[in-house]
Amino acid sequence: MRVHTFEAHQWVSSPIDKTFEFFADAANLEAITPPFLNFRILTPLPVEMRVGARIDYRIALHGLPMTWKTNIDQWESGRSFIDRQISGPYAQWIHLHTFEQSQGGTQLYDRVQYALPLDPISRPAHPLFVRPTIERIFTHRRTVIAEKFGGEGKERF
Repeated sequence: MRVHTFEAHQWVSSPIDKTFEFFADAANLEAITPPFLNFRILTPLPVEMRVGARIDYRIALHGLPMTWKTNIDQWESGRSFIDRQISGPYAQWIHLHTFEQSQGGTQLYDRVQYALPLDPISRPAHPLFVRPTIERIFTHRRTVIAEKFGGEGKERF
């Protein structure tokens, strides 16, 4: 299984406690996910974010509905958390979110390690479809976060 890494970072002018609080509320995932995914949280809200928390979603990619279940594997309030796909469109999806106080605001770091199902048959889809879709998702997310918290809105992958 070939594992790919996607990294992004963004500075916002919001203090770290306010910024982390936004990400600690699972309901805000819909706000930062692009409309083309038709993202919906299936788990009853609010979700208590902690190690072991499970969140179920529904997305639709090109009209194809699918479920995505994640588990919170690491939770350091105000600092970082890891969500890991239990089931969904990827063979592996591990997303590390890190928050650091920086220049009077917050530096956000994202590191996603992901693998495609049906490897190696799916390898040609990565550069043509999968990676551009991930970049499109994070570009949307960056724009929404910059509008909400102020700061950088340009792509920085």
